Amino acid sequence: MTTPVPGNQVPGVQPEDLPAQLPEGSVLLDVRESNEWQAGHAPQAVHLPMSELVDRLDEIPEADQVYVICRSGGRSAKVTAYLNANGWDAVNVERGMNGWSAIGRPMVSDDGEPYVL
Repeated sequence: MTTPVPGNQVPGVQPEDLPAQLPEGSVLLDVRESNEWQAGHAPQAVHLPMSELVDRLDEIPEADQVYVICRSGGRSAKVTAYLNANGWDAVNVERGMNGWSAIGRPMVSDDGEPYVL
């Protein structure tokens, strides 16, 4: 993917600027792979791996705003650009789960103590 040019930037938000309780009508979409999700994720997140996104677009919950998160912000930026080009109102969560975890936001795991893989 090419680097966005000015005026065509992917909209982004820092984890610190996301309300702890997402606004009504918004969803947090985690696009990491299954092993990353199982290690640790935001409790309210919806999991849809980037590698399966195109085939599973109908599984994205109806939302006014889709916040997209991955491990560090790279994959989620690509997914955000794709979703915005296809009719969604999406925002990249910059620094991803690394940033989420670093500021002490809650995480849950399918396998014990949550961590960012």
